[in-house]
Amino acid sequence: MNRGPWPSWRFEPVQVWMLPHTPGTRGEPQAREVLAAELGMTPQALPLTRDERGRPWLIGALDHYGTGWSHSGGHLLVALGKGARLGVDLEQQRPRRQMREVIGRFFHPDEIVWLLGLDDADCEHWFFRVWCAKEALLKAHGHGISFGLHKLQFAPTAAGALVLAWCDPGLGQARHWHLHEWQATADFRAALAWYPL
Repeated sequence: MNRGPWPSWRFEPVQVWMLPHTPGTRGEPQAREVLAAELGMTPQALPLTRDERGRPWLIGALDHYGTGWSHSGGHLLVALGKGARLGVDLEQQRPRRQMREVIGRFFHPDEIVWLLGLDDADCEHWFFRVWCAKEALLKAHGHGISFGLHKLQFAPTAAGALVLAWCDPGLGQARHWHLHEWQATADFRAALAWYPL
């Protein structure tokens, strides 16, 4: 259920909201307000904690919910899913001078061949999609990008979708992961990755 005037998306079993956000400020206070409103409690009563890596968790009676958020520019993306461990990412699409260098140094070998074989416009388009997907999945896993961007491989389908083709066994089985990616605004790309709890 959408509890505010902001855009929202539903990807069963996850709800995602996008709010205005002040750059340079923490996202947690706003995320706490959205989550509390959705769960019918006050922000102060929300049983939200963080693990040793800083990943947010709902505990106690709400431990069957997964949550996460991401902010970029003037936007905050907040997600809540019942029975789902999840991660979200939001990235502003803008020219990146070192995009090809980043791909070549940090991405999976098959992604490097695919992406560096594209012209600049197509490479930039897919780079943002792959980057968001990797960030979302690694946030859901709990390690973030320090786990290694090369330890998961995304590939395009004939229909233009992005799928997880392979991942390190430490991330579980690729077929258990769900990915949703979309254009959140004209210049912001978003991704949600989740797997069943």
